[in-house]
Formats: sequence, structure tokens, C-alpha cells
Amino acid sequence: MAIRVVMPALEMAQETGKLISWLKKEGESVAKGEPLLEIETDKAVMEIESPGDGVLAGVKIQAGTEVPVGRTIAWIVRPGEIPPADEVAVESGRKTTAVPAASAISTAAPANQSATSAPPAAPSADRPVKISPKARRLASERGVNLTDVHGSGAGGEILASDVVAAADSKARPSPAAVDSGSPISRLMAERTTQSWTTVPHFFVTREVDAGALNEARQRLGPEIEKSRGLKLTHTDLLVALAARVLQKHSRVNASWAREGVRTNPEINIGIAMAVDDGVVAPVIHNAANSTLTEIAVQRRDLTERARGGKLRPGDIAGGTFTISNLGMFGVDAFTAIIIPPQAAILAVGRIADRVVPVGAGPEARPGVRPMMALTLSSDHRVVDGARAAEFLRDLVEAILNPHRSLS
Repeated sequence: MAIRVVMPALEMAQETGKLISWLKKEGESVAKGEPLLEIETDKAVMEIESPGDGVLAGVKIQAGTEVPVGRTIAWIVRPGEIPPADEVAVESGRKTTAVPAASAISTAAPANQSATSAPPAAPSADRPVKISPKARRLASERGVNLTDVHGSGAGGEILASDVVAAADSKARPSPAAVDSGSPISRLMAERTTQSWTTVPHFFVTREVDAGALNEARQRLGPEIEKSRGLKLTHTDLLVALAARVLQKHSRVNASWAREGVRTNPEINIGIAMAVDDGVVAPVIHNAANSTLTEIAVQRRDLTERARGGKLRPGDIAGGTFTISNLGMFGVDAFTAIIIPPQAAILAVGRIADRVVPVGAGPEARPGVRPMMALTLSSDHRVVDGARAAEFLRDLVEAILNPHRSLS
């Protein structure tokens, strides 16, 4: 039995999707779950898997077309089976009205319109140019191409004023190009604006000595690199530590919904990543129950897919908390905007040597330590100041003693 391939709805309120490319050619065999096509939504470019086993047939939509959600774009059939012809192929994803053929459209002027009422045409190579001597001299001096000038004089004669206007227009700088942005960058702009203007943000900041974090990376990194062929990052460590601390702070891992606060059964941590046309936040699912190695592997795979525009729907869904680390860009500290419906996002600055008190009480002495700034942005409807401070306190403790959580 033939299986429909339809334009999927990958996001809430999505009306259309753009077909970027077919990963299989018509007539090729395809297995269920095998990547079949790439779709661009307002959020990302994603690979869509085949809904069944068979042969790709009846392709109705070509690459580059924007298609309404739910429209049949192809079929998966058995070998030799003919796909149902239930929908007419379209060149674009939107319905259009047929336009009469050009030969059937009259181009004659209305009977009551005189031939001289039409605007004068620009001079052409096979028609003599009517131009005043002064206008010809000005055109030569100012480098004006007379074929680009419309004469305003009698019978279309080019006057001096016409040449001056053409020269001024040529000298005038063209309007600055407007970059409307990609769907990802436009959606990012819309969502950050909506979050900033509708979510009651507040911020809590702590500095933490990252010496133990550096030591943990140096101690655990070589084994992970040897076994999995990847470098352990500070972000991997922070994801693992934050996930374990969130187990004790369910309100920070909660979401705001219409009915109020909704607690999330899993801890799924998004990692904000810069891509060519914006920022995406693919998700490490079930991070609290994942080993550091598993988190590092997931982070590497998500990073590669994000940069290659190959994120899948499940990669960006279900986040309950987000980490945005700009330390690699030399940023000391910053505040991040919450990704609704999440209740919090952690902004991480660079690790930099600073002079701080080393030790406690009367024995404290100035010393140089690798310090890192953490700023927690919270939705005050879900997380009050005390809860935010308690979470950050416990996270700082985990960073000071990472072996307790990662052993």
C-alpha cells in the first residue's frame, strides 16, 4: 500500500515549510527511518526520515519550494506500484491563479487615449536623439549616457534639466541593502523580543574559582579523547554538573504554562550554539542520567549537525534548561534571555586569572586564581530570588568540587 510523504509540522503554529533538498532520487529504494529529505522551518534545517519501506515515487515538489503543512509531496510505494494521482503537482507551495497567455492579452491603448499621452521613450540606437546643444555638452561633461535619459521637451527632446537630473541620480548613493535575514535569524529576533517583553526576567550573578574545573578537564579529558576521539570541553562539564544540581531544584527545571508552573519529569539541557545565520539551542536529553562521556559525545554530534544545517526535529525539542557559554569569545560576563517556556538560562563567561582572597578569615591572602562569572536569568513567575540564589549556590559548590558529582 502506498504511503504518503507530507510536509510535516515540526513546530507550533507552523503553516509552511521549505523543501531544501531530496536525499533520495525518484525511483530509488528507501528504508523506514532513513533520511529522505531536508526541510527548512522558521527554526532550523532538519532531515526528515522516510515513513516506510519502499520506492520513492510521485515526487510532486521540487527543491526550493515552500509548501503548506500537510500537503502530499511524494509517495513511498512497492516496487512496480503506481502512486495515487490524488493531488496535482504544483510549482510552488501556495495555490496560484492561472494567468492568461501573453498572446491573449491586449496591449493596445484604450480608444480614448492619444498616442502622445504615453511617456516619452528613451533614445535607442536606431532612433535619432533629440537633444539641445547645452544638454549634449552637459552629458559629455558629466558622463551621462543619453540612452538612459528620458526627454521632457517637446516630442521627447532631451533638455539640459533632464541631463542634470540624470547626473544627480547617478551620483546619489543607492539605498543601503536591507538584510531580511534567514528564517532562523528572523525567528530568533521574534522570540527573543517576545521573551524579553513578556517574561519577567531577573538575574543573579556569582563568581567561582574554576581551578577544580580545569583540573577535572585535564584529568578526565585524555581518557575521553582516547576512547571516543573528542576533546572534553568546559561546557560538557558544566552540563553534567548543572544537570545533577537541577535534580535538587525542580522549580529551576520547570516551565511556565497557561495553567501556571509545570514541573518537568526529565532534565534536558539546551546548549546555545552560534551558526552562520543565528543561534540554535540543541538539547542534551536526560542529562542528569548521562555520563560525562555520553554528554560530550552528544554535544559534539549536535554541534556538527547544527553547523552543517542537519539538525533533526528531536535535536531541538524538549529543552528544560539552557546553558549559553561565551567564554571562548573572551566575554567576562553577560546576561542571557530566557527561552520560553523554560524558567531559566545560565550565562557563562570566560575563565580568567584575577586577584582574589585566597583562604578565609584572618588567614586570607591575595592570590591569583582562575575565576569564572555565572549569571542565572530566571522567570520570576516560576523561580523567586531565594530559589535562584540557592540553585546558584549549589552549582558553585559543584564546580568547586566536581569530583563529588562526576565520580
